[in-house]
Amino acid sequence: MSTPVLQSRLPAVGATVFSTMSALAAQHGAVNLGQGFPDFGCDPRLLDHVNDAMRAGHNQYPPMPGVPALRAAIAAKIEALYGRAYDANTEITVTAGATQALTTAILCCVHPGDEVIVIEPAYDSYLPAIALAGGVAVPVSMEVGEHGYSVPWDTLAAAVSARTRLIVVNSPHNPTGAILRRADLERLADIVAGTDILILSDEVYEHMVYDGQRHASMATHPVLAERAFVVSSFGKTYHVTGWKVGYVAAPAPLSAEFRKLHQYNVFTVNTPMQHGLAAYMADPAPYRELPAFYQRKRDLFRAGLANTRLRLLPADGTYFQCVHYGEISDLPETDFAQWLTTELKVAAIPVSPFYSQPKESGIVRFCFAKQDETLQLALERLAHL
Repeated sequence: MSTPVLQSRLPAVGATVFSTMSALAAQHGAVNLGQGFPDFGCDPRLLDHVNDAMRAGHNQYPPMPGVPALRAAIAAKIEALYGRAYDANTEITVTAGATQALTTAILCCVHPGDEVIVIEPAYDSYLPAIALAGGVAVPVSMEVGEHGYSVPWDTLAAAVSARTRLIVVNSPHNPTGAILRRADLERLADIVAGTDILILSDEVYEHMVYDGQRHASMATHPVLAERAFVVSSFGKTYHVTGWKVGYVAAPAPLSAEFRKLHQYNVFTVNTPMQHGLAAYMADPAPYRELPAFYQRKRDLFRAGLANTRLRLLPADGTYFQCVHYGEISDLPETDFAQWLTTELKVAAIPVSPFYSQPKESGIVRFCFAKQDETLQLALERLAHL
């Protein structure tokens, strides 16, 4: 007897670089600045709200698109921040984290043979989701120079064809820390004008934009918002990545199609967490204060790295800092990240795996969403560079 052999839907996919580097960090007792999650807890008030919801009996299935109070709170927040009034009943859907939202959005609008433009380096869930939908990924590489990473809009415009169905954008951008600005939105609007191209906007780091700059959400641009799935994450905003609760805001026709798939690949999302989040959102201070909270950590980390031979790239958003290590080593990125982890006991993530075809730029990424003590320990070890 033997187990039948499966034909993989994702034959090129193995363990993610995040899992690999986190395992290596644990093996060598390294400070893990690789995988993007905080090593500190959330606001105890949020836990109290969830506990209250459980004790109040909110433990059975909620409505498929999400608890009404939470959808209303999300819609109110988006309108207050970005000026777009989404209907909480028909245009907001609560999801099991942002990755599920991204995958479901791709599956609901991409059909076999459709092309999807992906700006690289790119978060690693995009390409597998496109493959599962039978779509064809069309990568467009960001340019990187003295002022960091930027989208080459002329190159992206040239990649558009009659088969282009979707453009995936991510701002603030993982892994580079770059952000889109108003001029970028205008350029994107020009590219999609007169077409049926949709936009999937990954905005999970929306509240981590620094130096007084504002997040340029697709929701702020009336033309783009009409064709966009806007995705965000409570895990990133409230330091609860393990809760896996996110949401999608999209015009009613797009949301209706999204929900058709959502109801069969997830159906609905953890009930007491939704009620707890809805109650917690009554106070906007936690997300309004988040830019200053993380900017202080960014500045602390950058000040320490300035004493090394690492060359810092701009970090305008997210909680990631990219560095160029060319003055230290000519190793490929994965090898250099492994060397950092095993020899200096600080784990980083190579940027090359964020491309459809690994691209060596001599750059690795650190995560500074850590306690100050964790960052200081990492900086003490990196001071040898």
